[in-house]
Amino acid sequence: MVPVPEGDDNLIAAVEHIARALGTRRNLPTGVRKILADLGTQLSTLSTVDNDEKKVTEGEDGFEERLNWVQDKIMSWEADQSMVYDSGLDEFNEYLGAADETRKLTERLESLGEHRSDEENEFLRRAHDVLQLAMARLEEEFKYILYQHRQNSEPGHMSFRSNEDDIMDERSIVSLEDESVDESIQRDSVSKGAEEYVIDLVHPDVVPYLKYIANLMFDSNYDHECSQAFVSVRKDALDECLSNLEVEKLSIEDVLKLDWVTWNCKIKRWIWAIKIFVRVYLTSEMGLAKQIFGDLGSFHSAYFVEAAKSSILRLLNFGGAIAIGPYQPEKLSRILQMYEVLDDLVPDFDTLFSDEAGSSVRTECHEVLKGLGDCVKATFIEFGNAIASNASTVPFAGGGVHHLTRYVMNYVKILGDYREILGLLLNDHACDIPGSSSPNANILAEEESKNADKSCIPSVAPHFHKITSILESNLDDKSKLYRDPSLQHIFLMNNIHYMAEKVKNSELRTIFGDEWIRKHNWKFQQHEINYERSTWSSILSLLRDDGLYSPPGSSNISKTLLKDRFRSFSLAFEEVYKTQTAWVIPDAPLREDLRISTSLKVVQAYRTFVGRHTNHIIDKHIKYSADDLQNYLLDLFEGSPKSLSNPHRR
Repeated sequence: MVPVPEGDDNLIAAVEHIARALGTRRNLPTGVRKILADLGTQLSTLSTVDNDEKKVTEGEDGFEERLNWVQDKIMSWEADQSMVYDSGLDEFNEYLGAADETRKLTERLESLGEHRSDEENEFLRRAHDVLQLAMARLEEEFKYILYQHRQNSEPGHMSFRSNEDDIMDERSIVSLEDESVDESIQRDSVSKGAEEYVIDLVHPDVVPYLKYIANLMFDSNYDHECSQAFVSVRKDALDECLSNLEVEKLSIEDVLKLDWVTWNCKIKRWIWAIKIFVRVYLTSEMGLAKQIFGDLGSFHSAYFVEAAKSSILRLLNFGGAIAIGPYQPEKLSRILQMYEVLDDLVPDFDTLFSDEAGSSVRTECHEVLKGLGDCVKATFIEFGNAIASNASTVPFAGGGVHHLTRYVMNYVKILGDYREILGLLLNDHACDIPGSSSPNANILAEEESKNADKSCIPSVAPHFHKITSILESNLDDKSKLYRDPSLQHIFLMNNIHYMAEKVKNSELRTIFGDEWIRKHNWKFQQHEINYERSTWSSILSLLRDDGLYSPPGSSNISKTLLKDRFRSFSLAFEEVYKTQTAWVIPDAPLREDLRISTSLKVVQAYRTFVGRHTNHIIDKHIKYSADDLQNYLLDLFEGSPKSLSNPHRR
């Protein structure tokens, strides 16, 4: 039986247990393989040292014999340009054992202090020289293994699609329709929900060797050389990761010169890349540093920061450049996306760069976030300014829904996705938005305080109310460009109805509230009523019997006056038909409602009038039947001018 040194019973029992367990397994998980590989590295070096220690003893002869052995092993590779690691693990383990033995010899000789003999001083000098050569070699081996076995594998969910068809190519605030806004300012899905995804940046099989080399170099007081080797390789690797993510290095000047399409594309890529880089690559990088340097205290954190700093600052600097401005309303949703994703990553930054070495990165992250927040606030204010200053010199054709109305309401709908962030950022800036003190805005504020619990109102609601108040004020000014009061009401009815429907049929309903919707339903219905009064009141007055009796006060109807009434009504109706077939009500249900309402008033009054005077006038003087009028009214508000003088154009 092999004698067991005292105190090694537990170690032997553990080894026997491992041997039995391995005898029943064919496949091993990656974690177990890592542990066994690490154990194999340590055992191989221990056995090397143990075998050689049997040959030597302490004293000058022992020192010399041990020194000669390690010197031969280390020097045998000095003339060889190849890597020891590539010669096979047995040779590599022997080299590591020789390097470790050199360290032990050096420490033993140094411990003798002033009691060293001249010969031992010479041994110490030689040992230092050999150790220096070994450490220089191991530094190169460390870098070589770290570089050759790097893995830049991408998780499957990292795909990125950049289609210029989805990008706004119009920059004017008044040029966007429903479809272009909805497709071009979509909220990127990457901004929420991405989870931490750790990958192996270096092949797991070589990590135990990297760890052993690091421990050996640190024990030999070559910690600086080892750390710089790690930093230099991993810094380049992370830069390569950014290149793989197609993140360019841009100066502030470069960013400010970007055209709209390129600007939009690069922000979409930044939003996608920074979350992947922080939550996948940097998290994995910290894990790698901890695996290699974890036994040496907290050094791994500082080395991680040094390796990662330049690459993460490249991403943050882009965010800082965007935050500078200019403050253009069409950029607001993208900047909000940047703010949201960076705000979501702040805890990751605070964790990854938690110590003193990472304080500058943490500070930069928070400053960029604040800059983006300030940019959001300034851009939102500019959004209100742009709406208020959007002047027109000619009336909008047909009285339909103005481009500005479509743009603003669709943009507000998109901004609703960021209600919480906008509410927080805009909380102290209500007084800066144009129109915030307008009567309309004050009414809305009073209604909110009277009819709703403030704790239930999204904090962004007052700011959205003010934006729509500014829009309504602008639309009121635009309506005055029409000479025809009836068309003024059609224009305002169309636009306010569009606003109310956009809120009612979207998530904006939870922001604006039912009271706002009821108020605006009432508003467009009032314009509908006012249109009917303005257009048809004077025409319907022709269908009253007042003034038809001759002499006045008698019961005799004047046929001449009656003929004039029918002729005047026909001419007035034809003029309305000619004019209002060119007008447009884009919303089909609204158009149908107004036609029905008009028909009930006009056709019924005409049918009654004709029926009352059938015996007083011959048919040839009655140009249109009641059914004719009802059919003609169906042509109104289609945006296609027609004339009753040529019925074939119907």
